Amino acid sequence: MEDNKELTHVYFMPGLAANSSIFEFIKLPEDKFKMHFLEWLIPHEEESLTNYAQRLNKYIKHENPVLIGVSFGGVVVQEMSKFIEVRRLIIVSSVKCRDELPRRMRIAAETGLFKLLPVSLLDYVDYFEKIAVGDFVKKRAQLYKKYLSVRNHRYLNWAIKNMVLWECDKPRKDIIHIHGDKDEIFPVKHITDYINVNGGTHVMIINRYRWFNKHLPEIILTGEIKKNKKMEE
Repeated sequence: MEDNKELTHVYFMPGLAANSSIFEFIKLPEDKFKMHFLEWLIPHEEESLTNYAQRLNKYIKHENPVLIGVSFGGVVVQEMSKFIEVRRLIIVSSVKCRDELPRRMRIAAETGLFKLLPVSLLDYVDYFEKIAVGDFVKKRAQLYKKYLSVRNHRYLNWAIKNMVLWECDKPRKDIIHIHGDKDEIFPVKHITDYINVNGGTHVMIINRYRWFNKHLPEIILTGEIKKNKKMEE
């Protein structure tokens, strides 16, 4: 059975080390949109971000799709869009160019300190859940285990390296950037030209899903939110 050609196909790319379950609460009207979820591939040895993006594009099965990427996934969909025509390119809790990276990441890139990050700590998520004390800590441990499931060391080292060393001097003019003013990973003070989510943190795709469910359809179709609507809800 062929897909309804009137549907807008939306492909979602999760953040670093995360799986597509971070989008489990995102709902788009099924009479207008078809949602597709991309997952991280294990990179080849010394694979470039460009080549990786082209490999991911093989999983795009529709013409002129909408690409939505979260955090490092936002960087990846920007690279993917260089090789295919897209109806809309949307990044969430991410950056559009190197100028928007926080100072600590730029220093890590200049000094090579990113190579010293202990990516093996993710191996201890299961153990952390078992020893966690207190309801809040236990809940946080369970969330890490659920959403941060990509723990391959080659992937993690590759992803961190390509995040801090990403080369992008000029962002696409038509890119749509959704960002929370409480983002602790990419502080909003470095971000320009974005749709603000008041109180939104780096994980707002999960805990502010109602905002996205309300506004994403309009953003996808028109590229903006009408001025008479509150963007901070």
